[in-house]
Amino acid sequence: MVMVRRLSLHFCLLTLTLGSTVWHPLVVTQDTPEAESSRVERKAVRTQKYMVAAANPIAAAVGRDILRRGGSAIDAAVAVQMVLGLVEPQSSGIGGGAFLVYYDAKTKRVRTFDGRETAPIAARPNRFLGQDGKPLPFSDAVLGGRSVGVPGVVKMLEQVHKQYGKLPWSQLFQPAIQRATTGFLISPRLHTLLSQEKFLGRSEPAKSYFYQPNGIPKPIGAKLINQQYANVLQQIAQRGSVAFYKGEIAQDIVNTVKKASVPGDLTTTDLARYNSVERPPVCGTYRVYKVCSMGPPTSGGITVLQILGMLQKFNLASLKPDSAQAVHLFAEAGRFAYADRGLYIADPDFIKVPTKELINPKYIATRAALINPNRAFVGEAKPGNPLSTQAIHWGVDNSLELPSTSHFSIVDSHGNAVSMTTSIETAFGARLMMRGFLLNNQLTDFSFSPTTADGKLIANRVQSRKRPRSSMAPTMVFDRNGKLVMVVGSAGGSLIINYVAKAIVGVLDWKLDAQQALSLPNFGNRNGATELEANTNIVNLKPQLEALGHTVTVREQTSGSHTIVITNEGLIGGVDPRREGKAIGD
Repeated sequence: MVMVRRLSLHFCLLTLTLGSTVWHPLVVTQDTPEAESSRVERKAVRTQKYMVAAANPIAAAVGRDILRRGGSAIDAAVAVQMVLGLVEPQSSGIGGGAFLVYYDAKTKRVRTFDGRETAPIAARPNRFLGQDGKPLPFSDAVLGGRSVGVPGVVKMLEQVHKQYGKLPWSQLFQPAIQRATTGFLISPRLHTLLSQEKFLGRSEPAKSYFYQPNGIPKPIGAKLINQQYANVLQQIAQRGSVAFYKGEIAQDIVNTVKKASVPGDLTTTDLARYNSVERPPVCGTYRVYKVCSMGPPTSGGITVLQILGMLQKFNLASLKPDSAQAVHLFAEAGRFAYADRGLYIADPDFIKVPTKELINPKYIATRAALINPNRAFVGEAKPGNPLSTQAIHWGVDNSLELPSTSHFSIVDSHGNAVSMTTSIETAFGARLMMRGFLLNNQLTDFSFSPTTADGKLIANRVQSRKRPRSSMAPTMVFDRNGKLVMVVGSAGGSLIINYVAKAIVGVLDWKLDAQQALSLPNFGNRNGATELEANTNIVNLKPQLEALGHTVTVREQTSGSHTIVITNEGLIGGVDPRREGKAIGD
C-alpha cells in the first residue's frame, strides 16, 4: 500500500527528475484557440489550513480571502467564479455552465452538481445542418445566437450555497463587484487570445470594451472597467438567481440572442424554467485508491475511470513518464475509453446511459485485454458492448468540443473540498456580449448530425431542453481509508479526460508532487492519432511510438489543470504552467 505520508516524501523535489531526464518547462508561443503567451516554470505551493488553485491569480486570491474570513469551500467557489467571469471572460462566466464535485468532510460524502446549459424548448435535431442537409462548418455554427444554451452556473452555485454556504450569498459577490468597478489589468494571456480572435471585435459592446478604435486589442496592462457586469452581479447578490433567470437580465439575454447576426430561438420561458440538477457521482477504484467524478451528461468521469481501470493491469510505477512504453499504454487505454464515450454517453434525462456497466471492473478488464503492450491497435477502435443483453447501438458521435474552459480546486480549513470545471465552450463563446459578460456557444457540443450515414440515431443529438455532452471531469481521489488525498480537474475541451488521468497517474503511480504532475508534457489518444504536446521533450518519443505502430501527431495541448494534494503534512497545490494560474492559501 502506498500511503499519503509516503507520497509526501517526494514533494520536496524542486525539479522533476525522471531517470536521466530532467523536465524543464519550455517557454513557447502557442497558436491554438486557448493559447497563452508563454509556459512558466512553477513550483508546488504548500499550506497548512486551506488552499485555492485557480487559473487566474486575482480569482485565486479572492477565494483565499473568503476562506480567511471563515467561508466554506462553496463560498470560495462562488466568489472565484464571479471574478473569473471578469478577468478570464474568454473561458467561463455567468453566461455559461459548470459541473461541481463537492466533498463534505463531516459526512464523508461526495455530491455532484450539474449546472450544464440546456437547449431551448424550440431546439430540433437539425439545428446545425445546412440547407443541403450537411453539418455546418464549425465557425458558422458557433457565431451568433443559434449556439447559445440556457446558462446554468448561477443557478447551480445558488443551489449548492444554500446547502453548504457559511457566509451570506450577497457578500460573495462583493470582490468581483469591486474589481469590476475599479478595473483590472489585461493579462498577457487575455491579450494573446484577443489578438488571435477574428470575430469578437465586429460588434458592440465587445468591440469598445476589448479593442482600441483601430481594431487592435487593448495592450497588456491596460485597465478594463466593467460597470455593467458589476451591476448584474449586484442584482444577483441582492435577489439571488431569480434576478438572472427572470426579469430584465433574462430579457436582455433573449434579445441579444434573437438580434444576433445568426439569430437563435432562446426565450424567457427557457431561462425561467432552468434548473440545476444533483446527479449521482461516478466512482471506481484505481490501485488502492477510490476515484470519484462527475457523471453524465459529461463523459469526463466515466472515461477517466475507464482509462484508469485499464491501466490497473500494468505496472506504471516501474515505468518512467518519459518512456515510450508509458505513453503507449496510456494512449491505448485512452483509445478504447474514447471509443465507448463516442457511442454511449449523453444527457441521462434523454437516454439510458449504461454508467454502471461502463465502469464495471469486469467490463473494463475486457477492454484492457485489447491492449497489446508491444503494439498499437491498428485503425479506429470500436466501442464495446457493456450491456448484459444486446441493446440498440447508437450511432457514433464525432462532435467537436474545443477548449475554452476553466477549472479550480478548493480545500477549506474543515477539509471540505470543491472541484469545479466551468465553461462557455470556445474562446469568447458565441462572441455575443451583453451587460458585461459573454454568452456561451455550448450547444455546439451536440452532434451536428442527428444520425449516422447508415441512419442510426446519435445519442448526443440536439433535442428540446437537452444538455449537450461534455468532457469536463472534476475529480477527487481518496485513499483506502476514505481520506481525501487529491482534488483535480482541467480545462481543455475533449482533451480534459487525458489531462485529468495523466495528473492522477503522475501523483499516484509516479510519486510526483502536485506541480510536477501538471508540468509533465501532455500526451494521449482520443481514438485516433496518438497526440504529443508540441515544444516539449515528449516529442522525442515520436519515432519510438511510430515503431510500435502509432500514428503520431505533435500539437499544442494547452491544458488548464489545477490540483491540490492533501498529505499528513498539509496541502500541496499545483497549477498548469501553460496558463496564468496560482495556488494560494494559509
